[in-house]
Amino acid sequence: MSENADSTSIERAADAIARGDLVVYPTETVYGLGANALDATAVERVFTAKQRDRTKPLSMAVESVSAVGQYAPLTDRERAFMQEFLPGPVTVVVSTGKEIPPELVGGRKRVGIRVPDNEIALELLARTPPLTATSANLSGGKSARTVAELDDTLVDEVSTVIDGGQTPGGGSTVVDIENAEIHRRGLLVDEISTWLAKTHA
Repeated sequence: MSENADSTSIERAADAIARGDLVVYPTETVYGLGANALDATAVERVFTAKQRDRTKPLSMAVESVSAVGQYAPLTDRERAFMQEFLPGPVTVVVSTGKEIPPELVGGRKRVGIRVPDNEIALELLARTPPLTATSANLSGGKSARTVAELDDTLVDEVSTVIDGGQTPGGGSTVVDIENAEIHRRGLLVDEISTWLAKTHA
């Protein structure tokens, strides 16, 4: 099931996403569990595979900062922040757009957006709708930096695993720009804190 990352394996993963299946893909932090983030049924499969509480929202990944505006209405400040820090290990919490299913965000009106700084992930996203951006592990379990570290229970639920080698590790910083609030401290948190302090009205 695990495949080395080449154009064929990426295309096969994109086909799986189109069918509503789940895939595992590498990011600039850890391996992620991907499904069509705009498909409520596929999103539900992610929650089931991770054994995750449905009230806990999932983030979604897109291929570029310019693509974010198709799915979420951005303020000028949010856009400026994204242009500064994305692609990168940052999740930006913004207002949801009409296409985003409530299942993804636990019924909330805000969604976390990622643009991963990983060539394989970006190649996959160029071929798919936005993907769920959640670590490929059972809820509460250890994140995987290699394919070998993936939980067998989770792997049984996915169609394709793209092997991108060992990922750098760490976690994304989750930040709400409009409220100048850091929800989770992770990579680049000091730089983000400085940016917020300089630009906060």
